[in-house]
Amino acid sequence: MTLTALVDYDSGNLHSAQKAFERMARETDAGTIVVTSDPDVVAKADRIVLPGDGAFPSCRAALSHFTGLYEAISEGVTAGKPFMGICIGMQMLATRGLEFSETQGFGWIPGEVVKITPEDTALKVPHMGWNDLVIDHAHPVFDGVKTGDHAYFVHSYHFRVEDPAHRLAHVDYAGDVTAIVGRDNIIGTQFHPEKSQATGLRIIANFLGWKP
Repeated sequence: MTLTALVDYDSGNLHSAQKAFERMARETDAGTIVVTSDPDVVAKADRIVLPGDGAFPSCRAALSHFTGLYEAISEGVTAGKPFMGICIGMQMLATRGLEFSETQGFGWIPGEVVKITPEDTALKVPHMGWNDLVIDHAHPVFDGVKTGDHAYFVHSYHFRVEDPAHRLAHVDYAGDVTAIVGRDNIIGTQFHPEKSQATGLRIIANFLGWKP
């Protein structure tokens, strides 16, 4: 049976994400979802999901506190297992983050995480609430998702990729704000798919069936 590991490293409430992934796994017959901080379980999983709430430095530090957990995730990604990062879990794919202090990321998708600076200074940061996706590059995880579909965001920093091919979707917030990044067997969403209603559930279902 297919096993999807939802990594728990004490960086956010995973209840909503767990329920959304479990629901779509049932509806698509995509196997079992397990919430775990055990590197052995992550190593055995067929798919890996890394969420994260809060700030880049604190999430990066929290992950390092779990012995062997990052290594299990990294080895799985290197082996070609489908991987999804959510919110800060997506930002940590970058080369570095610049929130509070410079913090090294995983370096799996070259680029840096920088503060959102809307051209309209009347717009508030954090970028919070619903916004319409603009699809930049087609991807199997977007099956049934189109430009104009909306997703739910809560963040002050976003991923500025080095290679435009790695920015799969963005939103307009008085300037482009990265919404989805990806390459090879890696996908990352800045928004919370588990809070994004039909659009988010469709992306979760597509990820659970994705065979990169």
